[in-house]
Amino acid sequence: MDLNSFIRNIPDFPKPGVIFRDITPMLADAKAFDFAVEKMVEPFAGEKIQKVVAIEARGFIFGSVAANKLGAGFVPVRKKGKLPFKTDEETYSLEYGEASIEIHKDAFNEGERVLLLDDVLATGGTMAAVCRLVQRQKAVIAGISFLCELDFFNGKKLLPNVTVHSVLHF
Repeated sequence: MDLNSFIRNIPDFPKPGVIFRDITPMLADAKAFDFAVEKMVEPFAGEKIQKVVAIEARGFIFGSVAANKLGAGFVPVRKKGKLPFKTDEETYSLEYGEASIEIHKDAFNEGERVLLLDDVLATGGTMAAVCRLVQRQKAVIAGISFLCELDFFNGKKLLPNVTVHSVLHF
């Protein structure tokens, strides 16, 4: 299946010169959506994944389905102040400032094998922050998977020493 045919290009959004890759047509097609998630988890099927970690908000769309496909638990990473229990926080740089994300302090048992997942890899800053959160809890990052990678940002440079898989490249 050609997933590219389900990605709508929106020129000049959110600002002039940017081409936004809209995944909503793919999400609206049950077969395409299922195929996309299958391709996201395929390289990690034999890795004995115990938890799938996904980033708010679009990562949640893929993360819970991926966890189900792998027979794993699901762990949400959210913006600061959105989780109800004791959390660990990580702050990271954005092109216009800083942002913070959080994860529950009891998200993992030591040594659990986890797959990190999100919709898009751009600069890599958010996922690098997630890696730091997961590593502080002594979980093992078995890999990182994205639906789309914006290659010109070279976001993989912030994710060394871990397998990074992207289904689509732009």
